[in-house]
Amino acid sequence: MTATRRQTLTGFAASGASLIVSSAAAGTEPRRVVSLNACLDAILVHVADRGQIAALSHYARETAGSTIVEVARTLPFTWETAEEVIALRPDLVLTSRHSALATRNALGRLGVRTELFSVPESVEVSLAQVREVARLVGRPERGESLVARVEAALAAGAAPPVAPRLKALVYQPNGFAAGKGTLMDEMMTRAGFDNVAGRYGLGKWGNVPIERLLADPPQVLLSGVPVQGSRTWADRVMRHPALAALSGRMVQAQLDEKLLYCGGPVLIRTAAALARAHREALEAIA
Repeated sequence: MTATRRQTLTGFAASGASLIVSSAAAGTEPRRVVSLNACLDAILVHVADRGQIAALSHYARETAGSTIVEVARTLPFTWETAEEVIALRPDLVLTSRHSALATRNALGRLGVRTELFSVPESVEVSLAQVREVARLVGRPERGESLVARVEAALAAGAAPPVAPRLKALVYQPNGFAAGKGTLMDEMMTRAGFDNVAGRYGLGKWGNVPIERLLADPPQVLLSGVPVQGSRTWADRVMRHPALAALSGRMVQAQLDEKLLYCGGPVLIRTAAALARAHREALEAIA
C-alpha cells in the first residue's frame, strides 16, 4: 500500500468509521448500502428503496453481463476500491467471495459493516440470499414478494413430466460452459435438459475446445450472443463456421451470457429463456 493511500484510509477511519459502527450497532435499517457484486446488485435494486442504495458495482452497468443496466446507469457505482466505498460512508456493504480481497480486508480493518455472500449453487440457496438481502435492508416483505415471483417463473418454465429430455451444453464466449453442481445445471434440469458438460471433462466450470464439441456434439447447444461489433475470438467461437456442419445433428439455441451466473431475480428471465430453448429445440428435432 502506498503512503498516500495509507494516509487516505487512516483519515477515513478517523472521520467516518465510528459513525458507521455506531449505526450498525444501533440496529436501525441501513440508509446507505453499497454492493460490490453484480449478482447482489440485481437483488438489491429489487428489494431496497432507491434512496438506500449508495452505490452498485461497476459491473451492473455492463450491457453484456448485466440484467439491470437501465436502472444501474441512474445510480452511483464504484470500482471496488476501499477509498471509494469509505467515501460513501456506507452503513452496509454487500460483498461476495469474488469481491476484491484488498477492499474487503480494508473495510474490515476500518470497522465497516460488511456481509459476505457465497456463489449460490442451487435455487434454494439463491432464494435464501434474496431473503437475506431483503432482511438486511429492512424490507423482508419485498424479499418474499420477489421469491414468489421467481418461484412462479420456475413453475411456468418447468418442462412437463412427459416432455422428452434433451442432452445440452452451455457454450458461451471462449467455449465457456457450466458443469454439474452449478445453479445453471439445476436450471437446465428443471427446463428439460440433461447437462452433458461432464463428458467433455468439465467439473463445475470450464472451457470446451471446439474440436471436442465437433467430435461429440450434444443435441442442443445453448449459445451466447456475440456482443455487437465484437471481433474477439472468444465471442466468434460461438458462431464458428464449423458448427454449421452439425446442423443435422445438433440444434443451436440462444442463451444470453448475462443469464449464466446470477440467481435471484435473474432466474425469472433464465427460466423463460431455457423453456423457450427447449420448445424450439424439440420443434427443430421433430
